[in-house]
Amino acid sequence: MTSVTLPRRDASTDRPRWVHPVEPARLPDRTKVEAALAAARAWHPYDGDSWLDDVADALDTVPPPEDLVDELAQRLRGYLMQLVSYALTSEAEKQDGRTTRLITRAREVREEELPGDYLKSVVHLRRMGWAVNELHDLLTELEAVKGPDSLKEGGTP
Repeated sequence: MTSVTLPRRDASTDRPRWVHPVEPARLPDRTKVEAALAAARAWHPYDGDSWLDDVADALDTVPPPEDLVDELAQRLRGYLMQLVSYALTSEAEKQDGRTTRLITRAREVREEELPGDYLKSVVHLRRMGWAVNELHDLLTELEAVKGPDSLKEGGTP
C-alpha cells in the first residue's frame, strides 16, 4: 500500500500507538489446495535410468511377459506425457524443428488404445518405446532434460 501510517496516541500511556493498515488474511480456496496436493502426490520425479530400463524392455528382442504388457504400457504413456510437457515448457520446438514432429508422434501413439491381442500389444509397446527414446534423446541433446546418470562418465553401471 502507498498510504502513510500515522501514529495514534494511546490515552492510558500517552505513548504513540501505530496503526498499520493490513488487510485481514484470506484462507485459500479448499478445492484449489486439494487439487494442488493431488497433483503433488501424483508427481513422479524424473528418473532417466528407469526410463531406459522400460524402453529397453519394450524394444528388447525378447518381448515382455503377457501379464506385464499393460503395466509397461502405462509407464511408457506416463513417460510420453512427461516428455511432451518438458518439451513444451522448455520451448524446445523453437530450438529444433524435429521436436514438433516427435511431440506429435508421441501424442498419437500415447492416445492409441493397447490392442487386445498380445502380439499387436508388443508392436504397440515398441512404437511407444521408440517414441520415448527418440524424444528423450532429442530433449537431452537440447539440454531440456538431463541425461540418465548411468550414461554419464563414471555413472553407476
